[in-house]
Amino acid sequence: MAATYDFPNDLLAGQEELHQVRAELSALLKRLPWSVEPLDGFSDGNGWRKIERPASPGWTADEQAEVEKLRRREHELAVFVSTHRHWAELTGADRVHARSRLKHTREDTGEST
Repeated sequence: MAATYDFPNDLLAGQEELHQVRAELSALLKRLPWSVEPLDGFSDGNGWRKIERPASPGWTADEQAEVEKLRRREHELAVFVSTHRHWAELTGADRVHARSRLKHTREDTGEST
């Protein structure tokens, strides 16, 4: 049977928010034009596969600010989770396994995004 861990509530909350912020950032980046700056479209068939991009109007100042805000929050949360005092209680393989389990606690409880 797999080991179970009693993660502190603040660590669980931080990991959950990190999942949410990453999902929100990913969805936003998929909606935005491919280039931050306005650029002409292009087509290149000389490589091992053809690459095509339509013209990009670029991102608005608000879109750039939203991406930056989400990236900053993602970084803050990643640092919080990875440096949490809880990890000092575990050593070696136990620490590695516990960190992996924390990333999947949402799946273990049946929650989804």
